[in-house]
Amino acid sequence: VEVNGRRIEVALPHSLILGGGPRRKTKKRRASGTKVATSGDAVAAPMQGTAIKVNVSEGDEVAEGDVVLILEAMKMENPVKAHKAGTVTGLAAVEGGQVNKGAVLMELK
Repeated sequence: VEVNGRRIEVALPHSLILGGGPRRKTKKRRASGTKVATSGDAVAAPMQGTAIKVNVSEGDEVAEGDVVLILEAMKMENPVKAHKAGTVTGLAAVEGGQVNKGAVLMELK
């Protein structure tokens, strides 16, 4: 390397040249929160929030992936989708109602 007209020799440790230097821990990113582990027939709330729009009624037929409810959390609207096709039963969600994370919103039979 040349600095102010003078040649200076620079040596680097082999670990830096070969990319084997100290490694930094990488942060794991959390999921967006719109998915919750579903089991059986229950459609559960993926996060705490307010049910601002319920798109289904008791007895409605839904297909897998249909948006059954819109949940507002932190000024964001989050769609809650049906994890399987079926008939809506046990509808517990009401528009304007508060829901907790993991609360059963409805069941699909």
